[in-house]
Amino acid sequence: MRIASLYRYPVKGLSPEPVTSAILEEGAYFPGDRLFAIENGPSGFDPTEPMHQPKIKYLMLMRNEVLATLRTRFDDATGDLVIAGAGGEMLRASTTSPEGRERITGFFEGFMPGALRGTPRLLQAPEGYRFTDSRSGFVSIINLASVADLEARIGLPIDPLRFRGNIMVEGLDAWTELDLVGRELETASGVRLQVLKRIERCAATNVDPQTGARDLQLPKALLTAFGHVDCGIYCRILKGGRLAEGEQFDIEDVPAALGIS
Repeated sequence: MRIASLYRYPVKGLSPEPVTSAILEEGAYFPGDRLFAIENGPSGFDPTEPMHQPKIKYLMLMRNEVLATLRTRFDDATGDLVIAGAGGEMLRASTTSPEGRERITGFFEGFMPGALRGTPRLLQAPEGYRFTDSRSGFVSIINLASVADLEARIGLPIDPLRFRGNIMVEGLDAWTELDLVGRELETASGVRLQVLKRIERCAATNVDPQTGARDLQLPKALLTAFGHVDCGIYCRILKGGRLAEGEQFDIEDVPAALGIS
């Protein structure tokens, strides 16, 4: 089970950023992932008491496929969010200043006014919280062999980035990752993950991450072929360390009494 590539998604619903390595911390999330969300009208999110919110309260690909036409990048050093389109850079604004956040709000007001239920607002996750779809979405893994198998079954190409995973792996038989729930994954360097659950897929995967076209029906294809809508797994970080492209995971059994939820 080899790591083919790594990705983070600094802003929920916006484009991925490939990384060659990442420093994972025990009990934390994939670094730099889902740090921000764009509130689509008042969501009720309180950063002083962060509670998991349904993704429908934010701008997201399931309903706002036009987001896929944007290319975004977050600069960790400066806190700047850079948004580009087909014609080049459209916005560069600070996420750390009121003026910068207002510019980001203004960009989405102008870019997609018909999709807004109210004033959009940039939300930043407080320490220990992330804007993931699942409460236990600490780290997500996508098996490239499973994507290739689904691709063969529908007879159309599928970009693995439709599944918005953090870790793309190869060398594992198609769909066998779904049977890893309750087991642990460990690298030679000592990074250790616990597989928590399968990832249920929604209509966001129907959107081409390059063009924004809603051109496939992947949850329906999964249900037709396999009787479920699962593709990928969520993991918890049991032991941190550096994770890099090309590293391998060993798959280990653990006592059944641990209890996974």
